[in-house]
Parts: sequence; C-alpha cells; structure tokens
Amino acid sequence: MYKIAITDDNSFLIHAIKEKLSFFDDISVKHTALHGKELLSKLEMDHNLDLILMDIEMPVLNGIETTQVVKQKYPHIKIIMLTAFDNDEHIFNAIKAGADGYLLKEINPEDLYKGVLETLNGGAAMNPSIAMKTLKLLRNPVNIDSLKDKEEISLSAREVEVLEHLSKGLSYTVIANHLFLSPSTVRKHIENIYKKLQVHSKIEAVQKAKNHNII
Repeated sequence: MYKIAITDDNSFLIHAIKEKLSFFDDISVKHTALHGKELLSKLEMDHNLDLILMDIEMPVLNGIETTQVVKQKYPHIKIIMLTAFDNDEHIFNAIKAGADGYLLKEINPEDLYKGVLETLNGGAAMNPSIAMKTLKLLRNPVNIDSLKDKEEISLSAREVEVLEHLSKGLSYTVIANHLFLSPSTVRKHIENIYKKLQVHSKIEAVQKAKNHNII
C-alpha cells in the first residue's frame, strides 16, 4: 500500500483528487493539508509517507518553498507538483526545489495513478506540455536566468548577519551574544527581516533569503 499526502488550499480540489485515487486499491491518502506549514507539522508527527501531491500557489507556505523543506528533511518522500499552471517560471522553480514530477490538476484518474506509480518507481511523471517546456528551458539556459525572481529585497548588513545566524538554527540569545547585541535588538531585527521578506517564520525567511542569494 502506497501512502500519499495531498496539499492544496482548495478543500474541494483535495476531495476531487481523493476521489480520483479512490479507484485504486494500492493507494492510501494518509495526510491532507491546506498549505505547506500544515503539511510540515503533520510530517513532524508522522513522515512514514511515500509521495506528496503538492499544489504550488498556497498561502502561508507555498508549494515550491514546502518542497525545498520536505526534500531537505525527508529526502525519501517523492513529490509531484499538481497544479493548474504550466508556466515556465513555476516549472523551473519546482524542478530546482527538488520536485520529482509535474502534472496538471485536470488529469484523469488513470493518468494520475500512472504518474504516481511512475514517480514511486524512480521515474519523473510529467504532463506532455510540461515535458516540452522543460526541454525548452534546458535548451535555453539564458531564458532560465531571466525567469529568476527579480523582486528587490534590501536588507541591511546587520540584518543579513542576523539572518545568517538564524539559518544555523541559533536562538535569539546566542545570536545576541555572537553579535554583541541585546536579545530585544535581535528580535527587532528579525521583525524587520520578516517584514522586508514578507514572511512569517524562520524557515520561510531562510528559504527566501537563500532563493535570492542574500545568504
């Protein structure tokens, strides 16, 4: 029995995907989550899972950021991005984050099942239009560079220092000692970092900073 999770911010779509998979006796839906953060807390309690079907555009923690975290913490879990979008930037970022496959939500039950099995057996399930786009991205690396998020983020040198210490998992007090600051000053810097990066957690801040080559 293959154990899978479905993460999508639309509960109706979660239900629809579960229904598509209900035709197949060897698939069991173990977790469902409405965003990446919820999925990560469920995995912390139980990560005995084979595969995740992951939406991309979700609140709190999106599918690409969640994929990066899952692949770092639980490399044995396969991830198929299941999305309504097949735009180049999403494909490139999903592959870079470590996604094992990329399918469109409109997929029929049989093809979804085949895609899950293919990915679990070491393949890479891909919708044909996405496979073509992926080949184009590989043939034109110049285009890949132009897809990178051009969002301007300006952190001060001190904020970058705090973020680097944060990425090592250090506590506010330890960071304060290292940088000869008070814990409340460190907390203020972290509040500013969250605001500038538009994130709500340490994991999100560190991931976004890495994505933008800030740290």
